[in-house]
Amino acid sequence: MSSGEKQRRYVLKPFKQHAPMGEAEAVRIWGSLKEAIGEIYNKNASVLSFEELYRNAYNLVLHKHGDLLYEGVRGTIRERVERVAERLRATGDEQLIGEVCAVWEEHKTTMEMVKDILMYMDRTYASQQRKLPVYELGLVEFREAIRETSRSRLQALLLEAVRRERSYSGLVDRSALKTALHMLAQLGAVDSSPVYEEHFEKQFLEESRAFYQREAAESLAALSCVEYVRRVEVRLAEEDRDYLHPSTRPKIVRLTERELVETHSSALVEGFCACLGAAEEKMEELRRMRNLFARCAATMDQLREALYEHVRAEGEALASDEPAALVRALLAMRDKYHAVVDDALRAETAAQKKLKDAFEGFINRDTKCAHALVVYVDELMRSKQLSEAHVDDALDRVIVIFRYIQDKDVFEDVYKQYLAKRLLSQRSVSHEYERAMLAKFKSECGYQFTTKLEGMFADVRFSKDVMDKYHHHQTTPELEVTMLTQGFWPIPNAHRSRLPPVVDERCVAPFEDFYLRLHSGRKLSWQTSQGTADVVRHQPGTPPVKHELTVSTHQMCVLLLFNDRPVLSFADILAATQIHPVAELKRHVVSLCTPKHRILLKKSKGKGVADDDEFTANPNFHSKLKRVKVPLVAAKESNANRAAGAALGANGAGASGATQTDGLTRAVEEDRRHLVEANVVRIMKARKQLQHNDLIAEVTRQLTQRFYPQPHFIKKCIESLLDREYIERSDSDSRIYKYLA
Repeated sequence: MSSGEKQRRYVLKPFKQHAPMGEAEAVRIWGSLKEAIGEIYNKNASVLSFEELYRNAYNLVLHKHGDLLYEGVRGTIRERVERVAERLRATGDEQLIGEVCAVWEEHKTTMEMVKDILMYMDRTYASQQRKLPVYELGLVEFREAIRETSRSRLQALLLEAVRRERSYSGLVDRSALKTALHMLAQLGAVDSSPVYEEHFEKQFLEESRAFYQREAAESLAALSCVEYVRRVEVRLAEEDRDYLHPSTRPKIVRLTERELVETHSSALVEGFCACLGAAEEKMEELRRMRNLFARCAATMDQLREALYEHVRAEGEALASDEPAALVRALLAMRDKYHAVVDDALRAETAAQKKLKDAFEGFINRDTKCAHALVVYVDELMRSKQLSEAHVDDALDRVIVIFRYIQDKDVFEDVYKQYLAKRLLSQRSVSHEYERAMLAKFKSECGYQFTTKLEGMFADVRFSKDVMDKYHHHQTTPELEVTMLTQGFWPIPNAHRSRLPPVVDERCVAPFEDFYLRLHSGRKLSWQTSQGTADVVRHQPGTPPVKHELTVSTHQMCVLLLFNDRPVLSFADILAATQIHPVAELKRHVVSLCTPKHRILLKKSKGKGVADDDEFTANPNFHSKLKRVKVPLVAAKESNANRAAGAALGANGAGASGATQTDGLTRAVEEDRRHLVEANVVRIMKARKQLQHNDLIAEVTRQLTQRFYPQPHFIKKCIESLLDREYIERSDSDSRIYKYLA
């Protein structure tokens, strides 16, 4: 340090303690604070120095006079709110709600200012002594002061205002109601006291319940269901009152829903069903009902169940002797209720499932709908009005009903017969449409469903190629042969009739020789019951008349016999043609004797043919048409064969000839048995060991896409596999099966 610099000295002095504040000084300071609080209550806060007041309160707490300050503040607030209570008691009922709101707002403003002055006391003294902060203390004192007023007069006035608004008998001050109700909620929230609940909410909910119970009974008696729904919608919108405390609003809405909707859900469901009957015109009403029921989750199941019962009952009531008309009615019904589910019920999954269950319920009562759908497709494929632009939509609508059919193997069995007739008689408008239909079936059920159907088309294409080659080889007489693979076509192995020698020599023998040279090793079996022939009938006269008759092969065999003999008995015809069974020959002969086409004359009277009947060619046969098609009369089915295939015989498609059990043809029954057994073996091979119930469930799951096997039927197939030693029972548990390699 240079000599010229002035030396600095630092002196350490002892800590100087502040003198403690005396009792008298504390009382004086509290007095000034009390006067300041009084000025705040008198709305003269602008003359005060809040900084000085804060310092005074700070010093009192700092010098351990917090008790004096806190109790003094409590007493001052209590004194002031007692004056407020007197003021309210002197106020009339008409002004009471407004006056309560006014003094409440004043009190909150005052307590905010007081809280700012005593902020240090709140942070230190009040928290350490576990006392209420000043603002909350003011709310408690205010609550206690007006308790009697709010419990009796204020509650009655608030409830009366709600009643007046509900009955549309006058306007209410919603802002004042909101302030008063939120005041009660805040006063209780200070120390979790049920002030709001006891002074308003409990009584409000009880009165609301009684009001809506009474109104629901009166409205249901006086209004229609649609009008009642609109009334409920209005009430629910009104009950979401903005002046209610947020905790009460969901409670009153839920109470209103319960009393107006849930309690009377059965009556509303009846109205819903009534609207379903005219769904196209009542869609808006259905939508309103669904929205109303959706507010009460417990009632939605009732609504869906009502939809299920209504649709099923309407479906079961459908009756039509014409199968195609039945399908059209089903499609119209499905479009109608699908629109209801999509629009009114918002396409919810549960409603869609109920609609599906309803359709499946009545469609699968028997095989009637499956047969009707086959006939509908048959008409569709024969119709020349089916345009290329609309074919895809038409086929999609077929699939809509097809999806509801559970026993798809029954449908396939009938469809094969109709398809066979269309292909053999060349009645299809387009093979492209037919293949498009098969493609949709394959998409729904897999390739196995259409294997045989596609095989039928392959046979038709193959036959066309063969016949093209044959016609190139031999031109006369004109002959068309369709070669059918036995496993694909639903044609029984019928007894072959004896063809006329000229047909054998000029048609059958040359074609067999040609075909077997082309495909050696194959075997041809002629189905004479399925063919047709064109026979020319020459009528003597001036001038002579010639008719071309389109008849079945069996009818051709009968007619050609009359070229050699003018009179033939039924026994002669049977011996010459060997057409069996005898009933089939009688059907063909009767068809030639009908009044419309009396080609043959029958000795006996009546529709039937006796075994000793005699027949002659009708010399006076006459027809305006040069080409005459002679149809076969419908076959009379025996009781054993009269089941699901009856529709086929009536429509001329020809039954497969298989007997039927429980509405199923024997062929379908046999196919089912093979499918179940194959699935059991496949499952057991993969699992090696399986419990009985698990095996039943797995077989059912795998086969539901084709048909629903009954448990007793699966059990029967399992017993058969046990007998043939494909599987065996476990030694330890007879309910467990083991696979035998």
